[in-house]
Amino acid sequence: MKYMLLLYASESEMPKYSPEELQALQQEWMALLKDTADARVLVASGGLSPIANATTVRVREGKTLITDGPFAETHEQLGGYFILDCKDLDEAIGWAVRIPHAATGSVEIRPWWNNS
Repeated sequence: MKYMLLLYASESEMPKYSPEELQALQQEWMALLKDTADARVLVASGGLSPIANATTVRVREGKTLITDGPFAETHEQLGGYFILDCKDLDEAIGWAVRIPHAATGSVEIRPWWNNS
């Protein structure tokens, strides 16, 4: 079963890391990516640029509406994702708790429906 792990945090409340803390955090991320690849569960992962660079598109009554950023103010913003091929939800949760982002934001897990 494939799961999408969605990484959320408040951009305005992101911790300010020292260079040493940032290097340690990067090492955690690299170890996680290596471990998911070694376990053959990693399908894809990626990060998103800040919401200041976002564009929202809606079509209402045949009219296209384009706005900068998210349409509604949110407390947390989507910042990245993992797609993992796990045997079950428990395995997906096991990987989610290892994501460094979970310590300062949240990780939402959803079964991934893939048509390909």
